[in-house]
Amino acid sequence: MAEAESPGQGPLTGVRVVELAGIGPGPFAAMLLADLGADVVRVERPSGPGLAIDPDFDVTNRGKRSVIVDLKSEQGLAHVLDLVERADVLIEGYRPGVAERLGIGPEACHARNPSLVYGRMTGWGQEGPLAPRAGHDIAYIAVTGTLGLIGAADAPPAVPANLVGDYAGGSLYLVVGVLAALHHARATGTGQVVDAAIVDGAAHLASMIHGMLAAGGWQDRRGVNLLDGGCPFYGTYETADGQYMAVGALEPQFYEEFVDLLGLGGQAPARKDVARWGELREAVAARFKTRTREEWTALFEGSDACVAPVLSLREAPAHPHLAARGTFTDVDGITQPAPAPRFSVTRTAVRSGPARPGADTEDVARDWDVPRLLGEADG
Repeated sequence: MAEAESPGQGPLTGVRVVELAGIGPGPFAAMLLADLGADVVRVERPSGPGLAIDPDFDVTNRGKRSVIVDLKSEQGLAHVLDLVERADVLIEGYRPGVAERLGIGPEACHARNPSLVYGRMTGWGQEGPLAPRAGHDIAYIAVTGTLGLIGAADAPPAVPANLVGDYAGGSLYLVVGVLAALHHARATGTGQVVDAAIVDGAAHLASMIHGMLAAGGWQDRRGVNLLDGGCPFYGTYETADGQYMAVGALEPQFYEEFVDLLGLGGQAPARKDVARWGELREAVAARFKTRTREEWTALFEGSDACVAPVLSLREAPAHPHLAARGTFTDVDGITQPAPAPRFSVTRTAVRSGPARPGADTEDVARDWDVPRLLGEADG
């Protein structure tokens, strides 16, 4: 018999997470855990995190609660360790050695809570020549070869915002590691450290391509391969109104439907003739220039040609499919992606908007039974 649903709770209900405030992938990882139902307490510095946006619009802090603690004071350190004693997971994104110098490194935390999962989020990792150096997403994906994959053959590498490094190679790998370690901790009572380095995750994301490279099926340069824009039936094309359509007609049956609907039919060069890919690309580009994005979208609607309009961030929530699925949601007037993935029993939902720094001290002190935390709020 299926379990009763718990709408808006999530499979991590009851899991307690301490997030030592930072920027980028750490907060996003903590947001994902909050989306899945965890009780995430974000420990803010009195001076703020640095590059943060207006707290009212920082969606990565949705569903969390916030307290302000001075980690450089003995009292503040004691408060954080009190929270750690009651937590299942801690997430920090400092440079290697900083948490230890503050007195909240793995050894100190495991002394208070041996089953704690200690998640460390960095760009370079906890060891290696670059471990102590500063960096950002673009540098991490640059040295792994990932950035060099992206863009046209005759142009500089295209910068994919901070999605590939910070969030895919960083946050998501940290969350996978934390959940695996949490499973182990609950089975054995023993916690451990999860060293999530963006360079490791970004490199790991390209595993399939490394295999293709070894097999001779991928050239070690961008813009000339099957999945990097080099293939004329896997890329983007400008339309008559200056918008774009995305084409992913890789399989023969999808390709045939694509060229038929595009109006090329028997005029298109053979798809397997790589020597004529340039000619095919020109033919496809010329056809797309004859109609607007809206017209092409209507034409390919309901087909298996694997063609879709390239939408902007503001346009995406209104796409009929995404709207039907509720892929985006509105919380406190902010349109944002809804939690993902979805669960049949432990349904998830955005439980609250972005946490305001220090706004939840009283509630956290009560719910986590850390009364001394109120003294920090008064200090």
